[in-house]
Amino acid sequence: MSCRKASVALLAAVVACTALAGCMPWGDDEPEKKIGAAADKAQGGKADQAAARKEKTARAAKVKANELGQIPVLMYHRVVDKPTAPDDRTPKQFRAELERLAAEGYVPITAAEYVRGRIGIPAGKHPVVLTFDDASPAQLTLDGSGRPMPDTAVAILQDVAKRHPGFRPVGTFYVTSDLFGKTRPEEQTQMLTWLRENGFDVGNHTYGHRNLLGMSKKEAMTEIARGHDLIIKLINTEPASLALPYGNQPSTPSWALKGNSGDIAYTYGGVFRAGYTPAASPFSKDFDPVDLPRIRSMDKVKKDECHRFCSTAWLDWLKANPDERYTSDGDVGTVAYAKFKAPFMAPRFAPYALPY
Repeated sequence: MSCRKASVALLAAVVACTALAGCMPWGDDEPEKKIGAAADKAQGGKADQAAARKEKTARAAKVKANELGQIPVLMYHRVVDKPTAPDDRTPKQFRAELERLAAEGYVPITAAEYVRGRIGIPAGKHPVVLTFDDASPAQLTLDGSGRPMPDTAVAILQDVAKRHPGFRPVGTFYVTSDLFGKTRPEEQTQMLTWLRENGFDVGNHTYGHRNLLGMSKKEAMTEIARGHDLIIKLINTEPASLALPYGNQPSTPSWALKGNSGDIAYTYGGVFRAGYTPAASPFSKDFDPVDLPRIRSMDKVKKDECHRFCSTAWLDWLKANPDERYTSDGDVGTVAYAKFKAPFMAPRFAPYALPY
């Protein structure tokens, strides 16, 4: 019996169940923190709990943890030797950005981990979400042995991770019906299965990459639901998030977060747009699941909006303003922050707060 369905007569059982990770007061489509109280109780007694909390607080203060800080969600498209579109990156540019992230203490997480608040990275490190749109063969192509081909985005990411222990080779691929240039369902399943089995996340980018702006409610939900259903049919896994084609919301933004078409229903933990700022912590009052920003991967260019709003500019800004970025305390069971930042925390995470 789940916590939500328990009757008043079983209140004691509910209290016990709520202490377990599987019976949290929110679902998989919302940010989640594994409750820390159960572990503390196992240590026995209020004195032990107080000592454990004091130790956690000291660790958080030592690394200047800020789990209410901003998180860069970077947006990539093709990684090719000869770019032909503004969103293309060369293998050299892509590798250089990953090397910079590793050097500056970032650890990749998936979009699913981000929207669910499952940010389990070492103390003092900063999460970054790497997202890849449109399922291009330049992002992932497998050779005859099932290994990523050299100079594809995944191969470069894995190579950088080998050179920098602790830099997780994970990211989220927002796919459409044109899956990495594969047309047979068996080949499409093969690609998505490889991603899932290697720690990557697969998100919905709609079925046909059509602009949702201006569509009727029925049209928009049908386009989203078809993409959602495609992923389920291929790998029996529901996507946790949606990336909007062209970054455009439907006329009613909430249609992208939750809806249905016939017997196909979808509910997402977050909907991502195309720019232009770092994203709010999932534990912050500023976190808006229907309107999550991403940052285009691009170098600074004079007289161009990316001089201020693309990845190089924002990574420069976060480096110059370290108190504004998310810094982990190393404990997935707490939300750690300096006391004066308390007004910015979403109230429902109060049980997990660790101010210092």
